[in-house]
Amino acid sequence: MKRLSLFTICLIILVGSWLVLRFVIGSVISVPIPASVIAMYMGLIIIAILVHISVEDSLFREFLRPIRETLVDDRRRVRRRVIVVLIPLFLLGYTYSIIAQRASPPGSPRDAHPSPPLELTYKDEVIGTMQDVVNPFRHYEKDDPEAFKAHVENGRRVYYQNCFYCHGDHLDGQGHFAPYLQPLPANFQDPGIIPNFQESFFFWRISKGGPGLPAAGAPWDSAMPIWEDYLTKDEIWDVILFLSDYTGYQPRTFGEAH
Repeated sequence: MKRLSLFTICLIILVGSWLVLRFVIGSVISVPIPASVIAMYMGLIIIAILVHISVEDSLFREFLRPIRETLVDDRRRVRRRVIVVLIPLFLLGYTYSIIAQRASPPGSPRDAHPSPPLELTYKDEVIGTMQDVVNPFRHYEKDDPEAFKAHVENGRRVYYQNCFYCHGDHLDGQGHFAPYLQPLPANFQDPGIIPNFQESFFFWRISKGGPGLPAAGAPWDSAMPIWEDYLTKDEIWDVILFLSDYTGYQPRTFGEAH
């Protein structure tokens, strides 16, 4: 059996990585990965491949061998002709995909006020109406400050394990992935975010993520995961307490004016 060349192996790794990022991971986490994030990871993979083949001169020569043979070897005339035809076709198709008018409208800018459903649910469990549900741990702020502090600290743990990558170390929407996301992650330091919504609203947005946004407001393009698949109810409520405690903003209560 003929051994695969180093160039072919690297090409397989590159294509396989793209397929995994584009189709596999998105289906596993139920959230499509933004193209900009895929491009960032593919860039890292290309850099890793280049570092690997440049460690030794022999590896680099082996990597270049199929390219050199294709360009100068008379036995590779057919391969050269195929490549000469395929490259312009690929560039033509790529250019057309960029400039062609799309059937679906482009993604809208961030809408900070998507309309929530009437009922608040966690997975298949109905918790109550959006107006009536309150954070079950909020009363500890007055009744038991030590217990409240423990819930806030748990919310801090959950946030920095899961959320800061997009929403940032300082909850300002400036996380590592933020520049590659559209719409941008919410900036909780914005005085127009937390004070304008009830805690039940934040529970709904966190638990349902981008895929849970209402169809009536489409097109949505949020990369936020469905966190109810990964977090418990208590963890979501604790994160909401942490957001409020860290920023100093109090969520709106039902009936309170904007």
